[in-house]
Amino acid sequence: MGLSRKEMFRVELDYGKIRELAKKYEPDMTRFLRDMIAIPSESCQEEKLIQRIKQEMEKVGFDEVVIDPMGNILGYMGTGERLIAFDAHIDTVGIGNRDNWTFDPYEGFEDAERIGGRGASDQEGGMASMVYAAKIMKDLGLLEGLRVVMVGTVQEEDCDGLCWQYIVKEDKVRPEFVVSTEPTDGRIHRGQRGRMEIMVKTKGVSCHGSAPERGDNAIYKMAPILQELRALHANLKDDPFLGKGSLAVSEIFFTSPSRCAVADSCWISIDRRLTAGETKELALQQIRNLPSVASSGAEVSLYTYERPSYTGLVYPTECYFPSWVLEEDHPVTKSMVDAFKGVLQKEPVVDKWTFSTNGVAIMGLLGIPCIGFGPGHEDQAHAPDEVTWKSELVNCAAVYAALPRIYADRYGR
Repeated sequence: MGLSRKEMFRVELDYGKIRELAKKYEPDMTRFLRDMIAIPSESCQEEKLIQRIKQEMEKVGFDEVVIDPMGNILGYMGTGERLIAFDAHIDTVGIGNRDNWTFDPYEGFEDAERIGGRGASDQEGGMASMVYAAKIMKDLGLLEGLRVVMVGTVQEEDCDGLCWQYIVKEDKVRPEFVVSTEPTDGRIHRGQRGRMEIMVKTKGVSCHGSAPERGDNAIYKMAPILQELRALHANLKDDPFLGKGSLAVSEIFFTSPSRCAVADSCWISIDRRLTAGETKELALQQIRNLPSVASSGAEVSLYTYERPSYTGLVYPTECYFPSWVLEEDHPVTKSMVDAFKGVLQKEPVVDKWTFSTNGVAIMGLLGIPCIGFGPGHEDQAHAPDEVTWKSELVNCAAVYAALPRIYADRYGR
């Protein structure tokens, strides 16, 4: 009786050898991460960093390296039919108030255990681990029948998931599953709340501020809306795994002929976090149903993101990013748990992110299974004195190296 395709490509994993190689490559990962940190790469300004990543991928022997029209970098290792992806967004936020940093955020620092600098945890450390995981797979012959793509994505801090909408819809790259290497505090993450960026706008009529009764003040119309939004937040749905939906007013704007005039328009931005079962339509209607919104005739709408990438490409999308959860018994979840246990020789904690990731598009919009495991800690994201840990770079590289083989041999099609 002939062997099945799964049996033909089965490869015995040597976890000890995987750990050994990951530790051997620690100096290379450290050097690479420090180089990445030294290159400022805020959203839409990532070109120099993308070129540095391309250089590292070519150095370690990737089979193919592609930079797509949006500016994402896709490094391929292996030539098999089955494609598995790893994702790291390589853009960062700014540094904020420089006085809050005790070291230079781009020069960074390094000691025996940690690497510091903007992007260390969020999330250039993930890229360092991914590149060397691919090298380990190649070194140990773990890619029979498989092809992995290590993706460095742009504009995530501006618009999470936009990059993957482009990769799947325009590049026509659709892997069997994706590993997000966002920081997970040493845990495995299988979901997150979604989010929306909502605008509420009131309109009025301006007049001279010396006689405000002659006009219709749009700011005053907004005042009761703010109070009702605050009350709405307290009553949003809670979910036993993802947690509670939330609502925060994040910005307020107005127009007026002068400081001596009544405002003729006022609008606010709302950061709405969506828990399981909350949809775009539900969240918008909850706001439209508020008595103050209805009585004032306020307009409620979604923002649209249409900022050009560093290549100049504009790929508009509405600012709706759905929640997603991968089942505990899904083959991808089980494969990640098995890889973690096999490589690190301990039981993992399986949890979820508090913040948002590219998973909102990968799984939330596009239906591709997504699982999270990445170096660094969530509380370091966007914070001054951001750091990551060298041991986590090594651990993640080792787990990534084992994961595709485990999935293909034990749970894949």
